Amino acid sequence: MTITRIKTLKDWARHIKRDVIALWLAARDPRVPWYAKTLAAVVAAYAFSPVDLIPDFIPVLGLLDDLLIVPLGIIAVVWLIDDDVMIDLRAKAVEQQKPNSRAGLIAIILIWLVTVTLGILWLWPRR
Repeated sequence: MTITRIKTLKDWARHIKRDVIALWLAARDPRVPWYAKTLAAVVAAYAFSPVDLIPDFIPVLGLLDDLLIVPLGIIAVVWLIDDDVMIDLRAKAVEQQKPNSRAGLIAIILIWLVTVTLGILWLWPRR
């Protein structure tokens, strides 16, 4: 891999981190419409959650959420927010520290619990 590609990937990762923090700020900003706030909160909570929907140890699929779900969510939210507001939020995000998301953690754990419960009920022998 060339040095230029590595630099490009590092810049891309830095922009993703900045944009996720900007979405976290957008979820609380009065200039952002409610539907964009809702999606911004969901994407930011998922991105900041210490637990992934698909665990990283699962080959290929474990990395797809980091490489697809979060960037696509960011693109969707940025598309819904006015450009001037997004520029302001990105500038504020550079100065902000990364928050932790308990809501994202709880949501992911609940999804896993429901999935496991439904799987057990589906596989359990019926009389």
